[in-house]
Amino acid sequence: MVPAPFPFVRVLPWLLTMLVMAGCSSPQLSTQDGSQGLSMERALVLTEARSAIGTPYRYGGNDERGMDCSGLVQMAYSRAGISVPRTSQSQYDNLPPIDSARPGDLLFFSTGKGSGVSHVGIYMGDDTMVHAPGSGRRVTTTSLALDYWREHFVGAAAPAP
Repeated sequence: MVPAPFPFVRVLPWLLTMLVMAGCSSPQLSTQDGSQGLSMERALVLTEARSAIGTPYRYGGNDERGMDCSGLVQMAYSRAGISVPRTSQSQYDNLPPIDSARPGDLLFFSTGKGSGVSHVGIYMGDDTMVHAPGSGRRVTTTSLALDYWREHFVGAAAPAP
């Protein structure tokens, strides 16, 4: 008796669906806190970001009177001697992308109605970031273990050496 051929016709639609869905998956939020030491610039970025905790949110702001998420990034990096673009989308578009964030790197999120980048935070290590969350709130830290951040993550960049 000859065995029946494998039913490719029934499996093919399922296989194609899985391949399409794999192409639609969002990037994974990956971090590394290794003991490889931080550059002077990264240490300064982290210090400046920490010093901003408690600062009120102010759309378009980038100083102690108030700041938005990309203003926080711009302030922290400029005080470390590194120039970065002003908005979260232009930071994402113009800074060197990375696969795994180290302390001082930028994390980008799509939190708005469109698919573009609308939020950025600075990775602090230990699965936390500092960010300016929005109107009526203050610069704070948050856990990256929260599903919200993992679901809205778009990518990361490393402007500091």
